[in-house]
Amino acid sequence: MHKKKALLITTVSGFVPQFEMNNVRLLQEMGYEVHYAANYRTPSYGNDNRRLDGTGIVRHQIDFVRSPFRLANIKVYGQLLRLMRRERFDLVHCHTPMGSVMARLAARASHTGPVIYTAHGFHFFRGAPLVNWICYYPMERYLSGYTDQLICINREDYIRAKRMLHAGRISYVPGEGLDAGRIVEMSPEEIQEKKKKLGIPKDSIVFLSVGELIKRKNHKTVLQAIAKLRMPEIKYVICGQGKLDTYLRGLAERLGISEQIVFMGYREDIMEIYPIADVFLFPSRQEGLPMALLEAMANGLPVICTDIRGNRDLMGKVLRRDGVLKYCAGGIMADACQATDGFGRAMEEMLEMRACWRKFGEMNRKRSGRFSQEESIRRMRIIYQRMGNNRTGGR
Repeated sequence: MHKKKALLITTVSGFVPQFEMNNVRLLQEMGYEVHYAANYRTPSYGNDNRRLDGTGIVRHQIDFVRSPFRLANIKVYGQLLRLMRRERFDLVHCHTPMGSVMARLAARASHTGPVIYTAHGFHFFRGAPLVNWICYYPMERYLSGYTDQLICINREDYIRAKRMLHAGRISYVPGEGLDAGRIVEMSPEEIQEKKKKLGIPKDSIVFLSVGELIKRKNHKTVLQAIAKLRMPEIKYVICGQGKLDTYLRGLAERLGISEQIVFMGYREDIMEIYPIADVFLFPSRQEGLPMALLEAMANGLPVICTDIRGNRDLMGKVLRRDGVLKYCAGGIMADACQATDGFGRAMEEMLEMRACWRKFGEMNRKRSGRFSQEESIRRMRIIYQRMGNNRTGGR
Protein backbone atom coordinates (compact mmCIF):
# COMPACT_ATOMS: atom_id res chain seq x y z
CA MET A 1 0.00 0.00 0.00
CA HIS A 2 1.35 3.43 -0.97
CA LYS A 3 2.09 5.56 2.08
CA LYS A 4 1.05 9.17 1.73
CA LYS A 5 4.04 11.47 1.36
CA ALA A 6 4.25 15.25 1.54
CA LEU A 7 7.30 17.20 0.36
CA LEU A 8 8.24 20.56 1.86
CA ILE A 9 10.72 22.65 -0.13
CA THR A 10 12.73 25.70 0.91
CA THR A 11 16.00 27.15 -0.31
CA VAL A 12 17.76 27.08 3.10
CA SER A 13 17.36 24.38 5.70
CA GLY A 14 16.51 26.50 8.74
CA PHE A 15 13.21 27.73 7.34
CA VAL A 16 11.00 24.79 8.29
CA PRO A 17 12.15 24.43 11.92
CA GLN A 18 11.87 28.20 12.35
CA PHE A 19 8.50 28.82 10.71
CA GLU A 20 6.74 25.68 9.52
CA MET A 21 6.68 23.10 12.33
CA ASN A 22 2.96 23.64 12.86
CA ASN A 23 2.37 22.49 9.29
CA VAL A 24 4.76 19.56 9.72
CA ARG A 25 2.83 18.32 12.76
CA LEU A 26 -0.47 18.90 10.99
CA LEU A 27 0.59 16.83 7.98
CA GLN A 28 1.90 14.08 10.22
CA GLU A 29 -1.39 14.01 12.13
CA MET A 30 -3.15 13.60 8.78
CA GLY A 31 -1.08 10.49 8.04
CA TYR A 32 1.61 11.95 5.77
CA GLU A 33 5.25 11.00 5.89
CA VAL A 34 6.88 14.43 5.72
CA HIS A 35 9.96 14.94 3.54
CA TYR A 36 12.01 18.13 3.41
CA ALA A 37 14.16 19.22 0.47
CA ALA A 38 16.58 22.08 1.14
CA ASN A 39 20.22 23.04 1.01
CA TYR A 40 21.44 21.68 4.34
CA ARG A 41 24.87 23.16 3.72
CA THR A 42 23.45 26.65 4.19
CA PRO A 43 21.53 26.52 7.49
CA SER A 44 19.74 29.67 8.61
CA TYR A 45 18.21 30.84 11.89
CA GLY A 46 21.04 29.09 13.69
CA ASN A 47 24.33 27.49 12.74
CA ASP A 48 23.30 23.86 12.18
CA ASN A 49 20.38 21.54 11.47
CA ARG A 50 19.94 20.07 14.96
CA ARG A 51 16.39 21.36 15.33
CA LEU A 52 15.27 18.84 12.71
CA ASP A 53 16.53 15.92 14.78
CA GLY A 54 13.72 13.83 16.25
CA THR A 55 11.01 15.45 14.12
CA GLY A 56 10.41 12.42 11.89
CA ILE A 57 11.18 14.52 8.82
CA VAL A 58 12.96 12.73 5.96
CA ARG A 59 15.68 15.04 4.64
CA HIS A 60 16.89 15.46 1.05
CA GLN A 61 19.91 17.57 0.11
CA ILE A 62 19.23 19.87 -2.86
CA ASP A 63 21.99 22.29 -3.87
CA PHE A 64 19.78 25.39 -3.97
CA VAL A 65 21.23 28.82 -4.74
CA ARG A 66 19.40 32.06 -4.06
CA SER A 67 20.01 33.79 -7.39
CA PRO A 68 17.71 32.97 -10.34
CA PHE A 69 20.59 33.78 -12.72
CA ARG A 70 23.01 31.02 -11.66
CA LEU A 71 23.68 28.05 -13.97
CA ALA A 72 23.61 25.92 -10.81
CA ASN A 73 19.82 26.08 -11.04
CA ILE A 74 19.96 23.53 -13.87
CA LYS A 75 21.48 21.05 -11.42
CA VAL A 76 18.89 21.95 -8.78
CA TYR A 77 16.07 21.33 -11.24
CA GLY A 78 17.50 17.91 -12.10
CA GLN A 79 17.87 16.97 -8.43
CA LEU A 80 14.26 17.88 -7.66
CA LEU A 81 12.96 16.13 -10.77
CA ARG A 82 14.71 12.88 -9.82
CA LEU A 83 13.52 13.15 -6.23
CA MET A 84 9.89 13.64 -7.23
CA ARG A 85 9.94 10.78 -9.74
CA ARG A 86 11.54 8.45 -7.23
CA GLU A 87 9.38 9.22 -4.17
CA ARG A 88 6.01 9.84 -5.89
CA PHE A 89 4.83 12.51 -3.48
CA ASP A 90 1.12 13.06 -2.88
CA LEU A 91 1.52 16.71 -1.95
CA VAL A 92 4.15 19.40 -2.47
CA HIS A 93 4.28 22.54 -0.32
CA CYS A 94 6.99 25.01 -1.32
CA HIS A 95 8.31 28.21 0.25
CA THR A 96 11.01 30.84 -0.44
CA PRO A 97 11.47 32.42 -3.89
CA MET A 98 13.92 30.04 -5.59
CA GLY A 99 12.60 27.01 -3.72
CA SER A 100 9.15 27.69 -5.11
CA VAL A 101 10.35 28.36 -8.66
CA MET A 102 12.33 25.13 -8.93
CA ALA A 103 9.66 23.12 -7.09
CA ARG A 104 6.84 24.13 -9.40
CA LEU A 105 8.83 23.54 -12.57
CA ALA A 106 9.94 20.09 -11.39
CA ALA A 107 6.45 19.18 -10.19
CA ARG A 108 5.01 20.13 -13.56
CA ALA A 109 7.54 17.98 -15.43
CA SER A 110 7.17 14.99 -13.10
CA HIS A 111 3.35 15.19 -12.88
CA THR A 112 3.60 15.60 -9.10
CA GLY A 113 0.86 17.34 -7.22
CA PRO A 114 -1.11 19.04 -5.95
CA VAL A 115 1.33 21.92 -5.44
CA ILE A 116 0.90 24.51 -2.69
CA TYR A 117 3.01 27.66 -2.61
CA THR A 118 3.11 29.96 0.40
CA ALA A 119 4.31 33.40 -0.66
CA HIS A 120 6.07 34.92 2.35
CA GLY A 121 6.00 38.31 0.67
CA PHE A 122 6.09 38.84 -3.10
CA HIS A 123 9.12 40.75 -4.40
CA PHE A 124 6.71 42.89 -6.41
CA PHE A 125 4.77 45.11 -4.04
CA ARG A 126 3.65 48.68 -3.60
CA GLY A 127 6.79 50.79 -3.60
CA ALA A 128 9.09 48.00 -4.84
CA PRO A 129 11.83 48.95 -7.34
CA LEU A 130 10.79 48.74 -10.98
CA VAL A 131 13.35 45.98 -11.59
CA ASN A 132 11.46 43.79 -9.11
CA TRP A 133 8.28 44.15 -11.14
CA ILE A 134 10.12 43.48 -14.40
CA CYS A 135 11.91 40.37 -13.11
CA TYR A 136 9.61 38.78 -10.54
CA TYR A 137 6.04 39.58 -11.55
CA PRO A 138 6.13 37.88 -15.02
CA MET A 139 7.82 34.83 -13.47
CA GLU A 140 5.22 34.54 -10.70
CA ARG A 141 2.32 35.10 -13.08
CA TYR A 142 3.61 32.27 -15.30
CA LEU A 143 4.29 29.89 -12.40
CA SER A 144 0.94 30.60 -10.79
CA GLY A 145 -0.48 28.50 -13.61
CA TYR A 146 1.44 25.55 -12.11
CA THR A 147 0.13 26.27 -8.61
CA ASP A 148 -2.92 24.45 -7.31
CA GLN A 149 -3.07 26.48 -4.10
CA LEU A 150 -1.43 29.86 -3.51
CA ILE A 151 -1.29 31.09 0.10
CA CYS A 152 -0.66 34.76 0.92
CA ILE A 153 0.19 35.82 4.46
CA ASN A 154 -0.71 39.51 4.28
CA ARG A 155 -3.68 41.38 2.87
CA GLU A 156 -1.78 43.41 0.26
CA ASP A 157 -0.33 40.29 -1.40
CA TYR A 158 -3.68 38.51 -1.19
CA ILE A 159 -5.55 41.30 -2.95
CA ARG A 160 -2.84 41.60 -5.62
CA ALA A 161 -2.77 37.83 -6.21
CA LYS A 162 -6.55 37.67 -6.63
CA ARG A 163 -6.37 40.45 -9.19
CA MET A 164 -3.20 39.58 -11.12
CA LEU A 165 -2.39 35.86 -10.76
CA HIS A 166 -4.23 32.70 -11.81
CA ALA A 167 -3.44 29.91 -9.36
CA GLY A 168 -6.08 27.22 -8.93
CA ARG A 169 -7.03 28.62 -5.53
CA ILE A 170 -5.79 31.70 -3.67
CA SER A 171 -6.19 31.91 0.10
CA TYR A 172 -5.19 34.21 2.94
CA VAL A 173 -3.55 32.61 5.99
CA PRO A 174 -1.94 35.03 8.50
CA GLY A 175 1.42 33.27 8.73
CA GLU A 176 2.06 30.46 11.17
CA GLY A 177 0.29 32.39 13.90
CA LEU A 178 1.34 33.27 17.40
CA ASP A 179 1.96 30.50 19.90
CA ALA A 180 0.83 32.27 23.07
CA GLY A 181 2.21 29.40 25.13
CA ARG A 182 5.77 30.53 24.30
CA ILE A 183 5.34 33.89 26.01
CA VAL A 184 7.56 34.04 29.10
CA GLU A 185 6.27 35.97 32.10
CA MET A 186 9.19 37.43 34.09
CA SER A 187 9.17 39.30 37.39
CA PRO A 188 10.99 42.65 37.69
CA GLU A 189 13.72 40.84 39.60
CA GLU A 190 14.10 38.24 36.87
CA ILE A 191 14.25 40.95 34.22
CA GLN A 192 17.02 42.75 36.07
CA GLU A 193 18.91 39.49 36.50
CA LYS A 194 18.63 38.80 32.76
CA LYS A 195 19.92 42.29 31.99
CA LYS A 196 22.84 41.73 34.33
CA LYS A 197 23.76 38.47 32.59
CA LEU A 198 23.66 40.25 29.24
CA GLY A 199 25.79 43.14 30.48
CA ILE A 200 23.03 45.75 30.16
CA PRO A 201 23.06 48.44 32.90
CA LYS A 202 20.01 48.48 35.15
CA ASP A 203 18.85 52.00 34.26
CA SER A 204 19.33 51.73 30.49
CA ILE A 205 16.57 52.46 28.00
CA VAL A 206 16.53 49.25 25.97
CA PHE A 207 15.51 49.31 22.33
CA LEU A 208 15.33 45.83 20.77
CA SER A 209 15.38 44.53 17.19
CA VAL A 210 15.12 40.91 16.09
CA GLY A 211 16.12 39.96 12.55
CA GLU A 212 18.91 38.72 10.33
CA LEU A 213 21.87 41.03 9.77
CA ILE A 214 21.08 41.56 6.10
CA LYS A 215 20.34 44.62 3.98
CA ARG A 216 16.57 44.02 3.91
CA LYS A 217 16.30 44.18 7.70
CA ASN A 218 17.83 47.69 7.60
CA HIS A 219 19.52 47.80 11.03
CA LYS A 220 21.78 50.52 9.61
CA THR A 221 18.91 52.99 9.85
CA VAL A 222 18.59 52.55 13.61
CA LEU A 223 22.34 52.90 14.19
CA GLN A 224 22.34 56.19 12.31
CA ALA A 225 19.29 57.41 14.24
CA ILE A 226 20.87 56.55 17.60
CA ALA A 227 24.04 58.43 16.65
CA LYS A 228 21.94 61.56 16.05
CA LEU A 229 20.03 61.21 19.34
CA ARG A 230 23.19 61.51 21.46
CA MET A 231 21.63 59.72 24.45
CA PRO A 232 24.21 57.38 26.00
CA GLU A 233 21.59 55.81 28.27
CA ILE A 234 20.06 54.09 25.22
CA LYS A 235 21.12 50.48 24.63
CA TYR A 236 20.21 48.99 21.26
CA VAL A 237 20.04 45.19 21.42
CA ILE A 238 20.10 43.34 18.08
CA CYS A 239 19.25 39.63 18.00
CA GLY A 240 20.21 37.98 14.74
CA GLN A 241 23.10 36.86 12.59
CA GLY A 242 24.04 37.47 8.97
CA LYS A 243 26.59 38.63 6.46
CA LEU A 244 26.43 42.29 7.56
CA ASP A 245 27.67 41.52 11.08
CA THR A 246 31.17 42.92 10.51
CA TYR A 247 29.85 45.92 8.56
CA LEU A 248 27.34 46.90 11.26
CA ARG A 249 29.89 46.57 14.04
CA GLY A 250 32.25 48.77 12.02
CA LEU A 251 29.50 51.31 11.39
CA ALA A 252 28.71 51.51 15.10
CA GLU A 253 32.41 52.13 15.76
CA ARG A 254 32.61 54.88 13.10
CA LEU A 255 29.46 56.55 14.47
CA GLY A 256 30.92 56.51 17.97
CA ILE A 257 28.09 54.43 19.46
CA SER A 258 29.68 50.98 19.75
CA GLU A 259 29.25 51.09 23.57
CA GLN A 260 25.48 51.47 23.06
CA ILE A 261 25.01 48.56 20.66
CA VAL A 262 24.70 44.97 21.87
CA PHE A 263 25.08 42.38 19.11
CA MET A 264 23.65 39.17 20.52
CA GLY A 265 23.65 36.91 17.47
CA TYR A 266 20.99 34.26 16.96
CA ARG A 267 19.19 33.54 20.25
CA GLU A 268 17.32 30.39 21.16
CA ASP A 269 16.11 32.16 24.32
CA ILE A 270 14.49 35.01 22.39
CA MET A 271 11.31 34.83 24.48
CA GLU A 272 13.42 35.77 27.50
CA ILE A 273 14.89 38.74 25.63
CA TYR A 274 11.63 40.52 24.76
CA PRO A 275 10.75 41.23 28.44
CA ILE A 276 14.00 43.14 29.05
CA ALA A 277 13.19 45.67 26.31
CA ASP A 278 11.35 48.97 26.67
CA VAL A 279 10.56 49.51 22.96
CA PHE A 280 10.69 47.23 19.93
CA LEU A 281 12.21 48.61 16.71
CA PHE A 282 11.51 46.98 13.36
CA PRO A 283 13.16 48.93 10.51
CA SER A 284 12.76 46.26 7.80
CA ARG A 285 12.24 47.39 4.21
CA GLN A 286 10.31 44.31 3.07
CA GLU A 287 8.25 41.68 4.92
CA GLY A 288 5.49 39.15 4.48
CA LEU A 289 4.01 38.98 7.97
CA PRO A 290 6.88 39.40 10.47
CA MET A 291 6.82 36.95 13.36
CA ALA A 292 9.36 38.99 15.33
CA LEU A 293 7.06 42.01 15.32
CA LEU A 294 4.07 39.86 16.28
CA GLU A 295 5.98 38.30 19.17
CA ALA A 296 7.09 41.72 20.39
CA MET A 297 3.48 42.91 20.36
CA ALA A 298 2.37 39.80 22.26
CA ASN A 299 5.02 40.60 24.87
CA GLY A 300 3.42 43.98 25.43
CA LEU A 301 6.09 46.18 23.85
CA PRO A 302 5.40 49.54 22.22
CA VAL A 303 6.58 49.49 18.61
CA ILE A 304 8.34 51.66 16.07
CA CYS A 305 8.33 50.03 12.63
CA THR A 306 8.42 50.85 8.95
CA ASP A 307 5.17 51.54 7.09
CA ILE A 308 5.20 48.43 4.88
CA ARG A 309 2.84 45.54 4.12
CA GLY A 310 2.75 42.93 6.85
CA ASN A 311 3.64 45.57 9.44
CA ARG A 312 0.44 47.38 8.50
CA ASP A 313 -1.58 44.19 9.00
CA LEU A 314 -0.20 43.80 12.52
CA MET A 315 -0.27 47.43 13.63
CA GLY A 316 -3.82 48.05 12.46
CA LYS A 317 -5.67 51.31 11.99
CA VAL A 318 -3.76 54.57 11.62
CA LEU A 319 -5.16 57.07 14.13
CA ARG A 320 -3.11 60.11 13.14
CA ARG A 321 -0.59 61.14 10.48
CA ASP A 322 2.21 63.64 10.80
CA GLY A 323 4.51 63.89 7.80
CA VAL A 324 6.53 60.68 7.47
CA LEU A 325 5.02 59.22 10.67
CA LYS A 326 1.77 57.34 11.24
CA TYR A 327 0.50 56.85 14.77
CA CYS A 328 -1.33 53.64 15.69
CA ALA A 329 -2.79 52.40 18.96
CA GLY A 330 0.41 50.52 19.78
CA GLY A 331 3.14 52.70 18.36
CA ILE A 332 4.50 54.55 15.34
CA MET A 333 5.10 53.59 11.70
CA ALA A 334 7.74 55.50 9.74
CA ASP A 335 7.89 55.96 5.96
CA ALA A 336 10.21 53.22 4.66
CA CYS A 337 11.57 55.53 1.92
CA GLN A 338 12.69 58.08 4.52
CA ALA A 339 13.54 55.57 7.21
CA THR A 340 16.61 57.24 8.73
CA ASP A 341 14.94 60.59 9.38
CA GLY A 342 11.63 58.91 10.16
CA PHE A 343 13.09 56.47 12.69
CA GLY A 344 15.11 59.18 14.39
CA ARG A 345 12.06 61.37 14.79
CA ALA A 346 9.88 58.41 15.83
CA MET A 347 12.39 57.45 18.52
CA GLU A 348 12.43 61.03 19.83
CA GLU A 349 8.62 61.05 19.92
CA MET A 350 8.48 57.66 21.63
CA LEU A 351 10.90 58.82 24.31
CA GLU A 352 8.72 61.87 24.94
CA MET A 353 5.67 59.58 25.31
CA ARG A 354 7.27 57.34 27.92
CA ALA A 355 4.18 57.62 30.13
CA CYS A 356 2.16 55.93 27.36
CA TRP A 357 4.44 52.89 26.88
CA ARG A 358 2.37 50.61 29.08
CA LYS A 359 -0.82 51.62 27.26
CA PHE A 360 0.81 51.06 23.85
CA GLY A 361 2.05 47.66 24.99
CA GLU A 362 -1.35 46.56 26.24
CA MET A 363 -2.98 47.57 22.95
CA ASN A 364 -0.36 45.55 21.07
CA ARG A 365 -0.82 42.55 23.34
CA LYS A 366 -4.55 42.66 22.71
CA ARG A 367 -4.19 43.04 18.93
CA SER A 368 -1.68 40.18 18.66
CA GLY A 369 -4.46 37.81 19.73
CA ARG A 370 -6.04 38.25 16.29
CA PHE A 371 -3.11 36.36 14.75
CA SER A 372 -3.31 33.17 16.76
CA GLN A 373 -1.62 29.90 15.94
CA GLU A 374 -4.97 28.13 16.37
CA GLU A 375 -6.57 30.16 13.58
CA SER A 376 -3.66 29.57 11.21
CA ILE A 377 -3.73 25.83 11.90
CA ARG A 378 -7.48 25.75 11.33
CA ARG A 379 -7.09 27.37 7.92
CA MET A 380 -4.15 25.16 6.94
CA ARG A 381 -6.03 22.01 7.92
CA ILE A 382 -8.83 22.98 5.55
CA ILE A 383 -6.33 23.63 2.74
CA TYR A 384 -4.44 20.34 3.25
CA GLN A 385 -7.66 18.35 3.42
CA ARG A 386 -8.98 19.99 0.27
CA MET A 387 -5.75 19.40 -1.63
CA GLY A 388 -5.50 15.83 -0.35
CA ASN A 389 -9.01 15.09 -1.56
CA ASN A 390 -8.43 16.64 -4.97
CA ARG A 391 -5.16 15.24 -6.24
CA THR A 392 -4.35 16.70 -9.64
CA GLY A 393 -1.10 14.86 -10.39
CA GLY A 394 0.41 18.25 -11.29
CA ARG A 395 -1.43 21.07 -13.01
